Amino acid sequence: MSDAQSVRRLTVPDLTARKGREKIVVLTAYTTPIAQLLDPHVDILLVGDTVGMVLHGMPTTVGVTLEMMCLHGRAVMRGSSHALVVVDMPFGTYEGSPKDAHQSAVRLMQETGCQAVKVESARGIADTIRFLTERGIPVMGHVGLRPQAVNVDGGFKAKGRFMDEREKVLEEAKAAEEAGAFAIVVEGVDSELADEITRQVGVPTIGIGASPNCDGQVLVTDDMLGLFDWTPRFVRRYANLRDVISRAAETYANDVRSGEFPNSAEVYKLKIV
Repeated sequence: MSDAQSVRRLTVPDLTARKGREKIVVLTAYTTPIAQLLDPHVDILLVGDTVGMVLHGMPTTVGVTLEMMCLHGRAVMRGSSHALVVVDMPFGTYEGSPKDAHQSAVRLMQETGCQAVKVESARGIADTIRFLTERGIPVMGHVGLRPQAVNVDGGFKAKGRFMDEREKVLEEAKAAEEAGAFAIVVEGVDSELADEITRQVGVPTIGIGASPNCDGQVLVTDDMLGLFDWTPRFVRRYANLRDVISRAAETYANDVRSGEFPNSAEVYKLKIV
């Protein structure tokens, strides 16, 4: 049996059992090569609808389609064997009705082979989460700053800094848990509110711009690697690959223009047999 075949992929019960015990490590992935690099180090690979902004240059995630998520979900599954793979359900594919959501989720899981889907848990979505989980589809919720609601909020704005808003976010988190969500992303909220959500829900919370006391953390990999000029305040850059790539491209261009590349060792030559 090969090493790849002997690796057991993490499951939803594996991760829910870590609540309050062992931190859960999550990063985004959209391609096979990146999934291969991240897979040994993380517990969850999130195929986020951020792919629209990160790889396709969209201004928001609203334009991301189900076809795009299927394409990138398949790529990540091909590059992973250890991490649980969760795929975002894009804007417009689950809000209409639980049946619409079920159809979208079934397509995502059948076409990609992913182990779970993620939805942004606005009011009214709890019924959808329940409908999906009762039919065998694991669901990760998402409260706080919800990128798919950017047009309602007027931008990407932190949540929970006012009392009425705090109650709403907490209620949405509780509703997602009660409906059967196995974990909840808590994004862009006041740290004390994130701590309260983590205490009051019985499933793991995955923080992003929230609190170190969440049960796990997620970052957009391209932000963490420093591939953009600007990153949100909650991102810690663990590398500066933008400069590395730029310098490599500059050196390559100079070598081509000067005739230094390719050299004699980098071309094929006639073989005499």
